[in-house]
Amino acid sequence: MNIAVVLAGGVGARVGGAVPKQLLPLADGRTVLEHSVDAFEYADCIDEVCVVMHPDYIATVEEMIAKNSWLKVKHVISGGKERWESSVNAIRLYQGQLSGVEMAESNILLHDAARPFVSEKIILDVCRALVDHEAVVVAVPSTDTVYEMQEGCVARIPNRSTIMRAQTPQAFRLGLIARAYEIALNSGNMQVTDDCGVVFNYMTNQPIHIVAGEEQNKKITFKEDI
Repeated sequence: MNIAVVLAGGVGARVGGAVPKQLLPLADGRTVLEHSVDAFEYADCIDEVCVVMHPDYIATVEEMIAKNSWLKVKHVISGGKERWESSVNAIRLYQGQLSGVEMAESNILLHDAARPFVSEKIILDVCRALVDHEAVVVAVPSTDTVYEMQEGCVARIPNRSTIMRAQTPQAFRLGLIARAYEIALNSGNMQVTDDCGVVFNYMTNQPIHIVAGEEQNKKITFKEDI
């Protein structure tokens, strides 16, 4: 089973405004979140969708489900203050529903709601990669030179040919990512910015396969992005 989790629990402070950025309309009048959920609702390889939403807006998502006639959205749950907390909430939901065998055989695709232009090709490529790999991420080559800085000065210039920019979805065997978060939480020193980082930092022997992303799969971060 392939489960897509759309992470929409943040408030989008950098965009500003009275509502979270995932509820802002795009050019066609439909919200960022609607576009993101649509991508997984209509992807043939996805069996089920879970939306992780800020608790103040769960009713809004439930209205969207009815309006859009989404059939794959089975759960709408509360997010956490940090992104990783939203991922953990979704993982724990399925830990409580699935058996150990089902956990080992199921995959979870964790996607930022703020990336509403993820294509069917990316989703399909990720699902295909999960047949042979337990951890899969989406990334695109960096077209810019990247600087590492220290005290306001350039400390190192990495070789651009080895640098990639992360996108989502990031996908894992459900049992694997659950175990990675368990280790991270028990460490008492959670220092990650995404789900890939949890596996990379706390399950250091686990290979993470890269699937090619697309420039259109950009993240809405600032008001200008809308």
